[in-house]
Amino acid sequence: MDASNALGEFLRARRRLVRPEDVGIGISGTRRVEGLRREEVAMLAGISTDYYLRLEQGRDRNPSPQVLSAIARALTLDQAAADHMSGLTRDQGTRASARTRSRAAHRAPNRCHRAFES
Repeated sequence: MDASNALGEFLRARRRLVRPEDVGIGISGTRRVEGLRREEVAMLAGISTDYYLRLEQGRDRNPSPQVLSAIARALTLDQAAADHMSGLTRDQGTRASARTRSRAAHRAPNRCHRAFES
């Protein structure tokens, strides 16, 4: 699993395991993807397809507990898998916070910038 986007990797893997008929989605014609489509997960979770896509791609790494719960229901996750998914977002948030703190620690206060400009 790619550590930089562990949540996205998890969501893609779990999405492939859920058959549309298992969640009440009728199949018409041929499907190019194994399991649920992104749009179907988003619809079942009650979130926008764009937001779900951002989560899978790692462009949004801070979903609310309510969104995680809705996605867990849509993907029919058991409690252990839902807890794991939740843990992945906490881990990503911790890494992002550490990077932000590190950048802030290296930034000079505004008064220093003004002193150098004078």
